[in-house]
Amino acid sequence: MRIVELASVEGHIAFDLDCPTSAGGTRLAPDVTPGEAGLLARAMTYKLAVLGERIGGAKAVLRADAEHRADTVARYCAEITPLVKEGVFLTSSDLGTRTQDFAPLPGYRTDSVMHQEVGGELVDTVVTGLGVVAAAETALGGLDGRTIAVEGFGKVGGAVAREAVLRGARVVALSTLHGCVTDPSGLDVAALEELRAEHGDACVSRLGLPVLPAAALYEVAADVLVPGARTGTLSASRTASVRARVVAPAANVPYTADGLRVLRERGVMTLADFVCGAGATIGYVAEQSRRISDAVSARALVEERVTQLTALALEHPDGPYAGSCAVAEDFLATWRDVGGLPDGPPLAPEPTR
Repeated sequence: MRIVELASVEGHIAFDLDCPTSAGGTRLAPDVTPGEAGLLARAMTYKLAVLGERIGGAKAVLRADAEHRADTVARYCAEITPLVKEGVFLTSSDLGTRTQDFAPLPGYRTDSVMHQEVGGELVDTVVTGLGVVAAAETALGGLDGRTIAVEGFGKVGGAVAREAVLRGARVVALSTLHGCVTDPSGLDVAALEELRAEHGDACVSRLGLPVLPAAALYEVAADVLVPGARTGTLSASRTASVRARVVAPAANVPYTADGLRVLRERGVMTLADFVCGAGATIGYVAEQSRRISDAVSARALVEERVTQLTALALEHPDGPYAGSCAVAEDFLATWRDVGGLPDGPPLAPEPTR
């Protein structure tokens, strides 16, 4: 792992492997850390590996608030332009950044399928949510009549909720930074989207339902729990009270090692974040090789790949997370020598008290 401090802005780029090309998103938030960048770069290594790509994982983190996003990202893009031009570092949007932020970078395509809009949302966001839902559907053998609890109602969380409802599921709990709302009969996702457009994360307080602490989402009884926040949220202490049957992460690196162990001991099916959230990566890779031509073909390919990878992982005797790790590690061994392999899967440290 190599973590480089940026010169033009406050932030870092983590390169997980020593290889000619590394790829990963750029995250912007006021509290990002080099350690978070390293965890996310490792997750990208595993995500690219399960897809059979000989590319190393990377992640950039920019320490700034939303008010200074435009200026920060502009200076950052100017700094990394030589890396992008040489193919050393390939990046795209992540938490706190937008696809159009990266228009100044070499190779940015205004005609990209992944940058097109479908129903007001970018294709890369839509297929990310689709991947999460397809993985959960595969694990349960169908979503019709199932219940789902979704953390976050931003770009990806909204895409997850919409796709789940289309497949017959009920969103029985949803949380934002303003709190958590629950309804066993199912929340009105369309109404929530209208409220979000007007009130942002405060949409949860406009439904006329009791607003619980955001962390209450993890204790809601549901078939599927979708963690959608930052790294390490599924710690040992929190997983002891999880009541879902399946965890299908939209967030990267939600598990700690002890949290993963507790969930498995309790019989909760733990899907790998680097498979569930692979939709946009599948799309971008496929577009480079001209295997998709429009949003419809992007959706079809993402669903096919995520479903196949999830089904394969479910066959592993130690559970689907271990199964997905095995697929990634077996592929890495085909092009990395022993000294150049990652020293473990993408798992967050247990939080300190």
